Amino acid sequence: MISFESFKTEDGRPIYQQILDFIKRGAASGAIQDGDELPSRRVLSALLGINPNTVQKAFRLLEDEGLIESRAGSGSVMTLSPERTAQIRAELLEDDIRGITGALKRTGIGREEALQLIARYWDEPEQDSLEPGSPASEAQEPKESGGTASGTQTSGSPESEVQASGSHSSEGPEDREVRP
Repeated sequence: MISFESFKTEDGRPIYQQILDFIKRGAASGAIQDGDELPSRRVLSALLGINPNTVQKAFRLLEDEGLIESRAGSGSVMTLSPERTAQIRAELLEDDIRGITGALKRTGIGREEALQLIARYWDEPEQDSLEPGSPASEAQEPKESGGTASGTQTSGSPESEVQASGSHSSEGPEDREVRP
């Protein structure tokens, strides 16, 4: 089951688009793989504290892009070929690089200085960019608009399916946390 524990909404972007990006970044990083199940629409809307129609729109767009397959009564699963995963990764990287390049240009940094900055940070040990308080998270962490996900799905009624979760001592594929 795909976890949405690290999902945080940000101001200024439609939430359905943020869900799409979250899924795509998870697929690009390998945290979400072919065959992984998504929470039901009702459970995900309760978990994220958003309108069920917003989740429905995100799922419909994921279906239109061929990233998920939904079956009546059995939920939705990811449908990711290696080629499609590579395509998603390339699209996301291109968007990110365009954004970073634009930001560097707006601050007056030239190409050589930008390349030197990239080289300097490239050699640093990788930090978990989603850990609150880390330098990377302060630079990348979006402003919250109140909605964060902090639960996991269990079996039972939809109301009992969302529960607060603590740390997992043994994570299986169904408990894998997505960190796009």
